[in-house]
Amino acid sequence: MSDVPQAGDQAYMARALQLARRGLFSTHPNPRVGCVLVAGDEIVGEGWHVRAGEPHAEVHALQQAGERARGATAYVTLEPCSHHGRTPPCAEALVRAGVARVVAAMQDPNPLVGGRGLALLRAAGIQVSCGVLEAEARALNAGFIKRMEQGLPLVRVKLAMSLDGRTAMASGESQWITGAPARAAVQRLRARSSVVLSGADTVLCDNARLTVRADELAVDAEQAALAAARPPLRVLIDGQLRVPLSAAFFQAGPAWVACCDDDGRRDEYAAAGHELLRLPRGDGHVDLRRLLAELAAAGANEVLVEAGPRLAGAFAREGLVDEYRIFMAPQLLGSSARPLLDWPLERMAEAPQLSIRDIRAVGRDWQIIAIPT
Repeated sequence: MSDVPQAGDQAYMARALQLARRGLFSTHPNPRVGCVLVAGDEIVGEGWHVRAGEPHAEVHALQQAGERARGATAYVTLEPCSHHGRTPPCAEALVRAGVARVVAAMQDPNPLVGGRGLALLRAAGIQVSCGVLEAEARALNAGFIKRMEQGLPLVRVKLAMSLDGRTAMASGESQWITGAPARAAVQRLRARSSVVLSGADTVLCDNARLTVRADELAVDAEQAALAAARPPLRVLIDGQLRVPLSAAFFQAGPAWVACCDDDGRRDEYAAAGHELLRLPRGDGHVDLRRLLAELAAAGANEVLVEAGPRLAGAFAREGLVDEYRIFMAPQLLGSSARPLLDWPLERMAEAPQLSIRDIRAVGRDWQIIAIPT
């Protein structure tokens, strides 16, 4: 049984999305999901998915509502699951609880669900509505959706530049172009990502660790604790294995290293807690698309690329970038400084077009969110 949206549906779904965002740092590889149970005009239960393997949002909301769930309306940001995974099916839990109506923001792109949860609810005589605030729900889980539909993670490239579009001095000096609020925003980008990825040049030049510094996130204590408990996988693209295992990057915890030839060093890296992936391409570079497919197969929803102009340019040239996050500082670095991307273009007709989705001040700096068109 299906129905049409009713008055109040958007407001309650907005609250469910607000709850879902509490899992921004912690649900990987699962999607972020929130649930609100409403009886009459009163919210009787709320919940959100915290971590993979733990109860889903619907279960938390049903536990809070208790008997008041019977006859209530459930607002869920993603179609309730219908399969047995690490937790029981949420669609069955809603049926057992006696809810009268379920409003979902969107259908689950996971082929194990893919409409089966909604069908199960309808078969039980529950009214079902789907598509309320769908755009917002899809944006929250864009990486999960892309992984389910395309077998690739969402790729977000973070760049920091001066007003004249430069990222570092000719020497490679680049640290602290932007201020503390922008650096906190970058920490939040890392914390929400399944993977933080960089290249050998950046790690060698900046002695980068690419870890999440929970004390710099500028979020509440609960969110900081969740971020600290689920650090993203750190991935280094080092085609010729130039970064020594003594580098700070490797001392900061387990990592994956994508190379062209493992040079018989796989056991050496494994003994240090790291994994080597041999992914050569015909031109002597690491095959970036194959790497992304490997990461998706391992459950990566969102990949944050923090790299220099050469590697960032390689992702751009190969059409692998879904979103650019550009932090622009109010300073000039001059004509000899390094460009934003290493991407030689000969004619205006070759220039890629971007759609700017958001521009806002971040402390003294500006953040630009743009996507390829």
